[in-house]
Amino acid sequence: MKKKVAWITDTAALLDSTFIEKHNIYVLPLNIVFEDGAFKETIDMTHDEFYDKLRTAKIHPKTSQPPIGEMVQLYEDLKAKGYDCAVAVHTSSELSGTYNTSQTASKIANFKVYSIDSKIGSYPMVKMLEVGKHMIEANHDIEEVVTHIENMTNNSELSFIPSSLTQLHKSGRVSGTQAFLSNLLNIKVVISFDNGKVVMKEKVRADKRAKKYVMNLLRKDMKISNVPEVAVINCNNTTDARTWKEELLLEFPKLKVIVLPLSACVGVHAGEGTTGLSWVRY
Repeated sequence: MKKKVAWITDTAALLDSTFIEKHNIYVLPLNIVFEDGAFKETIDMTHDEFYDKLRTAKIHPKTSQPPIGEMVQLYEDLKAKGYDCAVAVHTSSELSGTYNTSQTASKIANFKVYSIDSKIGSYPMVKMLEVGKHMIEANHDIEEVVTHIENMTNNSELSFIPSSLTQLHKSGRVSGTQAFLSNLLNIKVVISFDNGKVVMKEKVRADKRAKKYVMNLLRKDMKISNVPEVAVINCNNTTDARTWKEELLLEFPKLKVIVLPLSACVGVHAGEGTTGLSWVRY
């Protein structure tokens, strides 16, 4: 008998409402903790409200995972609705405890959850959910589906360029001196996910060189793999993201290019104005 499978993720994927409704995805919100309290991403404030609040915050906000109680309640509700199990695709375990908490909550609720550490965030998480749902609908075995998604985690890329190091300094990622010199000399950094960890890949003068570095990463993967789609990701910077999209289409006219916002939790650390690229190798 075909299993009834629930699909779960967190707001690091930042799914739009159409995708959520179409694929019936359950979304656990990450929290942004300002001085006046914690706010659930996409529920307690819009992205515009978040960036307005971030600009005027006297104390830099922090981020936190969904409470374990919310996960246990969700799993118990899914069990009550007749689901046999769930697949939960979560943001990198190197950045958040959501993945590990999901496993603990599964045991407490006595409900089978195949928790997957995406080792990344944003666009690749969307594709993992999309591909997984399609495979289930095509009657693939659940273990086969989970294995396929786990393989996708090793073939996903995301690199971004903060507009400045100011937010990274506020969140404790770089020193005040580094941030000051970077802004003074217009030094840009390229930050990428590497096996779940966020690492600084390159430091260059000027935004064009930083974009060139990321583009070269994409070109390299396109030569050795099938990359049918690329997402231009951004933190409240759709203008520059759309410009980058046009530049991509000039070089790769047959490539599907979409523009996607990054989670506000990324905005807390990377800062407003950040842009980047993300893709999955097939």
